[in-house]
Amino acid sequence: MIALSLAEIAAVVGGQTHDIPDPSAQVTGPVVRDSREAGPGSLFVAFVGERVDGHDYAAAVVEAGAVAVLASRPVGVPAIVVEDVQAALGALARHVVRRLGATLVALTGSAGKTSTKDLIAQVLRRKAPTVFTPGSLNNEIGLPLTALSATEETKFLVLEMGARGIGHIRYLTELTPPRIGLVLNVGTAHIGEFGGREQIAQAKGELVESLPPAEEGGAAILNADDPLVRAMASRTKAKVILFGESGEADVRAENVRLTDSGQPSFRLHTPSGASDVTMRLYGEHHVSNALAAAAVAHELGMSATEIATALSEAGSLSRWRMEVTERPDGVTVVNDAYNANPESMRAALRALAAMGKGRRTWAVLGKMAELGDEALAEHDAVGRLAVRLNVSKLVAVGGREASWLQLGAYNEGSWGEESVHVSDAQAAIDLLRSELRPGDVVLVKASRSVGLEGVAQALLETGAEGEVAAR
Repeated sequence: MIALSLAEIAAVVGGQTHDIPDPSAQVTGPVVRDSREAGPGSLFVAFVGERVDGHDYAAAVVEAGAVAVLASRPVGVPAIVVEDVQAALGALARHVVRRLGATLVALTGSAGKTSTKDLIAQVLRRKAPTVFTPGSLNNEIGLPLTALSATEETKFLVLEMGARGIGHIRYLTELTPPRIGLVLNVGTAHIGEFGGREQIAQAKGELVESLPPAEEGGAAILNADDPLVRAMASRTKAKVILFGESGEADVRAENVRLTDSGQPSFRLHTPSGASDVTMRLYGEHHVSNALAAAAVAHELGMSATEIATALSEAGSLSRWRMEVTERPDGVTVVNDAYNANPESMRAALRALAAMGKGRRTWAVLGKMAELGDEALAEHDAVGRLAVRLNVSKLVAVGGREASWLQLGAYNEGSWGEESVHVSDAQAAIDLLRSELRPGDVVLVKASRSVGLEGVAQALLETGAEGEVAAR
């Protein structure tokens, strides 16, 4: 982060210094919450978790080179003590962002946030130094930590914003006020917590409400193909830019198709020109993500050709998101097990169908969490879709929700051995090891709590008699 003295940090966060011999000592390294990441010049933030208390590691991080600890109690080493560590971390991020002068891009949506954020970052860093959210660290702790990793050289700061309820995104935008705000979609992820898609739209729209007016450079980038997102134009004074496949979109795709390997190709149109894109990522759903990234990049001055080249060369930066690996025996494993909601599940199944033309396809699926009263209907619908897409075999893994997946497949016309319900990940592994044949394509996907990434890993280890070729 930018260099700040301990005295300045204490003033910013409203804290008291303890055991600090030199208040002018500067934090020049990263701000971290994991003691293993502490090093020379760093500031360690001591959170109290359910199983681990960061204060217990205070001496170790200082020995590793940390300048001080941001803590809620004295710890016997240099520390800035505050009443609320999380609030203090947010205040420090707000202070640093104001001093940076970087262009802050924030994005939210029910599905595709992390993949889109990774695309935006890969496009923008061709233009100037860019810092972006690692993985899915998009909450009230991860977001300020990302902002604090920016330096004086940073020109673009790309922040993913998640929400579990009304007011969450508003709070995040107060910590790191964006100039450009992107809303991808309003789906059913977390619908059990929100209570309905209208409530989700209300929460996501807090992002565009936070933007500066158009005359001050504010830009709201909205999905023209999603009515609930497009309606957010009335909630902002920022310039509105539409992206999508709609003819009314400012940034749009034409001639969309999938290659034989399931990678999207299309003609990108922007207000300043057009260019062709063929992506390295898998699945048609990435077209919308790419258009969103293109709209951000165009607003920041990049040409259609520059954007298309960057999108065509961009890869996946986050683990377990349509991570495609081919075993030496020709079995292709698609590890999309980081998380799942109805929208991303449908997109992954369609990608599997496209990738598996002329091959046997397997969908190893588990529970989609936080769907509330919609859970039965949504799991049933996913099971039915697997049949409609002619997936060769559905393996539903887990308890009640998995049985709903299989029930949907059965009711859609899956008979005999076309779908099977197994109790857990190990049962799925055993089944796949005994039945997979060279050339098969296997999709593994469920909510993070199910832990199906272990199935994908086991399949890769099974086939690792030679070098595994990751595509």
